[in-house]
Amino acid sequence: MKDKHGGMKWTALICAAAILSATAAGASSLGDILKKGALGAAGAWLVTAISPQMNDFINRLTFNRGVGYEGYTKVVPIVSLGDGTRIGAAQVGAATQSAIDSTKAVAQLEGEFSSLRATALIPIDSTNPLQRFRRVKGVGVTAIINVRL
Repeated sequence: MKDKHGGMKWTALICAAAILSATAAGASSLGDILKKGALGAAGAWLVTAISPQMNDFINRLTFNRGVGYEGYTKVVPIVSLGDGTRIGAAQVGAATQSAIDSTKAVAQLEGEFSSLRATALIPIDSTNPLQRFRRVKGVGVTAIINVRL
């Protein structure tokens, strides 16, 4: 499924999913909450589907700038813990393939303290942090992928 416009098709799908998620972020009824969950799952599936291409792109980008990661990498969805539903992706890196294989997503935790705002990005072993998750030791976030809407 490679063609010269394939990247544009994937970008359009990610943008559409992000717009639908943004609409769902203000939801409050049970039906709307279920819709948010379905959209989040669809976004995670989409990120997973195109993660090899995104990973190769980031590896080429950093290598060409002389700052390539010397280890194993892959792209996983970012799952937000807190307000709103978001679709995002992060590249994670580790010294071992087994640590990368254990990483299924990056949990995004946000908080405020006085006038400071913090975002923690934690590699985890599950794509459903509401069910359960554990931090994957030895794995770090090496890149964040944003979609311009």
